Amino acid sequence: MFDPLQTVTHDITIRRATRADLQSIVDMLADDPLGATREAAGPPADPVYLAAFEAIDSDPNQFLAVVENDTAVIGVLQLTFIPGLSRKGLWRGQIESVRVHKSARSLGLGQQLFDWAIAECRARGCGLVQLTTDRARDDAHRFYDRLGFKATHLGYKLGL
Repeated sequence: MFDPLQTVTHDITIRRATRADLQSIVDMLADDPLGATREAAGPPADPVYLAAFEAIDSDPNQFLAVVENDTAVIGVLQLTFIPGLSRKGLWRGQIESVRVHKSARSLGLGQQLFDWAIAECRARGCGLVQLTTDRARDDAHRFYDRLGFKATHLGYKLGL
């Protein structure tokens, strides 16, 4: 069984995801109580994930990032750049689908991934970085608070 902690070092690479990373990404998305109820872990990966990956990868306002150590993908984050008219045409960076492999948590990888994402947003001219998080993710809330994010808005979703 794969254990990325055996190979985690402080030397990581954050890069654009490739198709070859897709199974690792889906496995991380499915590997928690919420993800287990809404994702279809493989292998093989459900074809809907490949279609979604291709849509993300072909959109210049999307960046699906992975954290890689010497041997494995150990983290993922989707970054979306959103143009807007409000706030004088402000661009926003939207961070979603953040996961660090369960055996690589508490090593500072999440902090490094967010530092990278925020720097990418600045480089793209964004004036705001935002994210949504499920109300049940108390650990994530504490992490986002430590990073300086503020819970300023109430979000709603409508399943279709």
